[in-house]
Amino acid sequence: MAVDDASHHIIGELLAQRTGQQLTEGRRWRVASALSGLFREFGIENVDQLACMLERPGEHRLATRVVEALLNNETYFFRDHAYFSVLANQVLPDLARKRENRKRLSIWSAGCSTGQEALSLAMIFAEQPGRWRDWTIEILGTDVSGKAIETARSGLYTQFEIQRGISVAQMLNFFAESNGQWQAADKIRSMIRFQQHNILDYPPSPGRFDLVMCRNVLLYFDPETRATAFSRLASGIAPDGWLMLGAGETVVGQTERFKPAQFGSSLYSPVLEEYPKAEPRLRAASF
Repeated sequence: MAVDDASHHIIGELLAQRTGQQLTEGRRWRVASALSGLFREFGIENVDQLACMLERPGEHRLATRVVEALLNNETYFFRDHAYFSVLANQVLPDLARKRENRKRLSIWSAGCSTGQEALSLAMIFAEQPGRWRDWTIEILGTDVSGKAIETARSGLYTQFEIQRGISVAQMLNFFAESNGQWQAADKIRSMIRFQQHNILDYPPSPGRFDLVMCRNVLLYFDPETRATAFSRLASGIAPDGWLMLGAGETVVGQTERFKPAQFGSSLYSPVLEEYPKAEPRLRAASF
């Protein structure tokens, strides 16, 4: 193994241990560019030097910064509009019928990055006040990146970020300009709670989520890690709930915990675990 390969292996192992993501050959090209800012800050000349520093005891802060830099936090509001159309017109009405008695919905945006997906969901509810009047809507956004969660909690977005995915009307209705940035309004932020969480850990609230959105997260896992992730997602979703994955993801051939839904692409429903039937009790003989 060449020195450069060994260095990438050390960095890849760090990423896998912290997040479960694999630093595949196809992703190596972005390592230098992703870490360029870190190199300047710490006076690091190349990947080999970084690998040597990571091997030293007590470099927890540097290791965390490396992982944060390597994570792909690409996202924007209403990413893949067709998916949100399916949510608004099919999934949420289905859940509204199922939860009519309790008037409460719990949604988990797993791998939420900097919060745009969770805020997009909140906007759907806010734009249908008649449909959701008297309902309690709880949206939990989680991500393995602490830096991304900090941004999500702030609800502050740049001019570039605010223009990606939403209309001018939505921008003016749900955001307010503040010192060159745009602040999400309380009427949508109040529905959402953000926390740092690794999808490979047990869900924050097992068995209670009516809808789980986990899009473009599993792409970076190997088959074994992906199976673990599906198991964790399954334990965090209601028996009659919904799972939505990204366009390049599927449960087919990956897990037996979910099955394709009858409507909507990338929608899946949990497979209820079957337990063996109890043996019938023998009746006592009468004499």
